[in-house]
Amino acid sequence: MTSDFLLYQAQTTPHPLAMEVSHAEGCYVYDTNNKAYLDFVAGVSACSLGHRHPKVVKAIKDQLDKYMHVMVYGEYIQEPAVELAKILADNLPKSLECTYLVNSGTEAIEGALKLARRATGRSQIIAAHHAYHGNTMGSMSVMGYEERKQAFRPLIPDVNFITFNNTEDLKQITYKTAAVILETIQGGAGFIEPHANYLTKVRTRCDEVGALLILDEVQPGIGRTGKLFGFEHYNCIPDILVTGKGLGGGMPIGAFTASRSMMQTLQEFPKLGHITTFGGHPVIAAAALATVKEITESNLMADALEKEVLFRSLLVHPLITEIRGRGLMLAAITPSAEIATELILKAQGKGLILFWLLFEQKAIRLTPPLTITEEEIIEGCGIILDILDDISAKF
Repeated sequence: MTSDFLLYQAQTTPHPLAMEVSHAEGCYVYDTNNKAYLDFVAGVSACSLGHRHPKVVKAIKDQLDKYMHVMVYGEYIQEPAVELAKILADNLPKSLECTYLVNSGTEAIEGALKLARRATGRSQIIAAHHAYHGNTMGSMSVMGYEERKQAFRPLIPDVNFITFNNTEDLKQITYKTAAVILETIQGGAGFIEPHANYLTKVRTRCDEVGALLILDEVQPGIGRTGKLFGFEHYNCIPDILVTGKGLGGGMPIGAFTASRSMMQTLQEFPKLGHITTFGGHPVIAAAALATVKEITESNLMADALEKEVLFRSLLVHPLITEIRGRGLMLAAITPSAEIATELILKAQGKGLILFWLLFEQKAIRLTPPLTITEEEIIEGCGIILDILDDISAKF
């Protein structure tokens, strides 16, 4: 299977981890030798409730017994999509009442950028250095890493960049600005939180000049930071909210949410201002609805903050210089990229799944399912510390 994987399936790097997966359950992934791997990554923050959560699986099976895809998005009334949009509105500020369901986080970013330009009649977008919002052309245009973009230029024009947490840069937001797009917590850059009321100050500046604020919650959203949406920690309500990853409970999804009046600008002049064939797919929407219900009706969000405390108390080691993030969106920072890579690769050999962050090469991603137990956290952190002890012994 490995040779076929490398031959027939397009690869993203020269050296994939290449674990051959047999099945997954709860917080464990199993290979074809039936070896269990404790999952501290959750499909890169996507499997909020772990693997094959019973309520998500039941929702999928129940919907499969009714119908799958029947019509392009927005034409037919399909209960799972309607109920998903409604439960999001019920758990968001009143100004965020209308949701457009799409297929991925990057498509949701594309829709949000289009919506901002359409609603304001302006073209300029302000993004942040070291930002990651996806990998399609529009999303890449607001990515803050030139080395990742230069091979694919030209990208969309009229995009300027500011430095996250730098309030002096907010002067660059002007009456020409359609929208400022920021990750609520910068992900690929190393799980960097906003400091000193930064997002509140961005919100104020946007209001002063009539620019919209887009917050990308593809990673922090859906309970991962201890609240349903990360912005709830920072006294800042966006005009457009983007979600994905954990919303689907392991199924592919994205969404952008705004006021109804703003979203209506995509209906005419031209009609079909944003269209998708499979967005709002009933099976995926059913999985997402079950996921949001379970997270909002349980103690998982409060528990995520307690589990953060446990992670921070356990992961004390000379080769861990810092733990960044909030809730179960955490990154352990090591002294070098080499140490981070050695830890990740050795952990897989010892039955623990860790992973890199996209840009901060010294970081170890710690984004387990919200359902992870304290015992599993202790087990996984013990493996990390043992490996770091082995690495330390070489110095």
